[in-house]
Amino acid sequence: METMEEKHGGISVKTEHIFPVIKKWLYSEKEIFIREIVSNACDAVTKLKRLASLGEYEDKGDNYRIDVTLDEKLRTITVRDNGIGMSGEELEKYLCNIALSGALDFVEKYEGKGGGSGIIGHFGLGFYSSFMVSDKVEVVTRSYLGTPAVKWECGEDGDYTVSYPSGNFERGTSVIMHINDEGNEYLNLFNLRAALEKYCGFMPVEIYLHELGEDGKEKKKEEAEKPINDIHPLWTKPASECTDEEYKKFYSKVFDDYREPLFYLHINADYPLNYKGILYFPKMRDNFESVEGKIKLYYNQVFVADNIKEVIPEYLLMLRGVLDCPELPLNVSRSYLQNSGYVTKISQHIVRKVGDKLNSLFTGSRAEYEKMWDDIKTFVEYASVSDKKFFDRVNASVLFRTASGKYVTLAEYLGEDKASDDGKADANEAADTAKDAEPEATDKKTDGKTEEKKVYYVSDDKLQSALIQMYAERGIDVIVFDSVLDERYAQTVEAEKKGVRFVRIDADTSALHSDGEKLDDNELVKLFSSFAPEKLTVKTEPLFDPDTPALLTISEEERRMSDMMKLYMPDAPASPVSATLTLNSSCESIRKLANGDYGDDAILVAKYIYYTALISQRRLEGDEMKEFLAVSRDVIKKL
Repeated sequence: METMEEKHGGISVKTEHIFPVIKKWLYSEKEIFIREIVSNACDAVTKLKRLASLGEYEDKGDNYRIDVTLDEKLRTITVRDNGIGMSGEELEKYLCNIALSGALDFVEKYEGKGGGSGIIGHFGLGFYSSFMVSDKVEVVTRSYLGTPAVKWECGEDGDYTVSYPSGNFERGTSVIMHINDEGNEYLNLFNLRAALEKYCGFMPVEIYLHELGEDGKEKKKEEAEKPINDIHPLWTKPASECTDEEYKKFYSKVFDDYREPLFYLHINADYPLNYKGILYFPKMRDNFESVEGKIKLYYNQVFVADNIKEVIPEYLLMLRGVLDCPELPLNVSRSYLQNSGYVTKISQHIVRKVGDKLNSLFTGSRAEYEKMWDDIKTFVEYASVSDKKFFDRVNASVLFRTASGKYVTLAEYLGEDKASDDGKADANEAADTAKDAEPEATDKKTDGKTEEKKVYYVSDDKLQSALIQMYAERGIDVIVFDSVLDERYAQTVEAEKKGVRFVRIDADTSALHSDGEKLDDNELVKLFSSFAPEKLTVKTEPLFDPDTPALLTISEEERRMSDMMKLYMPDAPASPVSATLTLNSSCESIRKLANGDYGDDAILVAKYIYYTALISQRRLEGDEMKEFLAVSRDVIKKL
């Protein structure tokens, strides 16, 4: 039997009076109070629904809802639910003793009767977040069992009063917060709505926001009621029931981005991970746009935080999305995330799902995949060099753009595999082109144990356009690298795939050799060595293009080492690198030089040939440019 006498007391705690601490430091952001109070209201409804499903409460078609009412004149914010309510005994137990949880008691009693509870939080410590913005809080509640309504009133000093008001009260609970000066911003309807939409925008019970005017009546009452939240967010539905348009609208709403995402990934993981979510690959405006994404973390449809970097690997941070993880505590801390085995497993699961999604896009829609490749290439390469497991999962779906504009996989380039989508003529043509070039791009090692397969690439397609054309005439459509990350990824491929070697087109002339006549190069070597750098090696070889006098090459290994030194020590003086000048014995100018036909002008012709070869390899430096211009002027005079 409920006692009807008025009671007075102070908040009971087991250690010391911590009310001032709770008021000031319970949460880092004041706006969390709206999440906590509305979450409690949502729990109250969820509990009653659960009892109805268990046959312990007769649901008569109740219209479950939460109403948030702002009264700027009275300086109050009221959160009202028509959920399970509390008896006087329950109210004293849960509100007069900090950190007791009605949610825990409920789950312990009913969890074992089938299904998940869906209970959000703890009607205990979180409730007191209301005092971060209030100098007084009132709770009026009536249990679903029909016991008398009970009222709890508490000031910011922690002293409370419990009473039993007369009159008719509906089932449920009202929390009336009398806002103090620190909470002034939430007496503005725009700010209150923003906080509700941020933290409660996807709660599973409809939430309605009201504003009272000076006369105490609701403003805009004539307008049709519309909840501020979506009780069935997209991630709670099976992927098979969601349309492409719904995914795009959800992305636009949550991330305020008018551009459509490149693609998305719907995750619904069962035991033991038990989490849901949707991840999006956003489209970047340009190369200078920030690639940092945004992952919003939810707990049973209640917003917890965004930019949670601990839940996904660093190389996936460009993603945007929502993750609903009911196994995490509502008030999750950064340190908890960093040390949680559950979070680690989620992270690993996401990596696998992302890899599988890329593979399915590659095999299922090759043409569309190629269109988006330039937008996702950086991410895929960075993830691959960062995580061997990710590399192993997706490397067969990684594309390379050739100088002719085609997209091919490594296997297609080497002629090991034909394009996976045989309906795509361009991809098949690229594979055929690569296969035609295979004899030129493959060298057997002398020990006969392995076969080295060369992948020719170019890092500056404008500077090296002449060489690209020469390779194209030999049937080799070279790969285009346009970033440092491309070369880093190539090194990862070499480490993981034995026998594959990436070679820049100006590092090796073997693919351009012909069966033409060789020359006695002793005199030619002396001639070029008389003015060329000390580390230059001069040799003659017949090349298939008779119009190219010479090619200058630097070994792939030495150039890579030089580039790495520049990257890590940009201020250090450049160390000299050895280079090879291959004189084309198929070229008439070289044969004339060898025969002495140029007489006293031989040195001038040799310098001109050297500098034109150097230009095709790299940009000339200050003194080199001066010398080349002087030589060019002299050549013009001779003409």
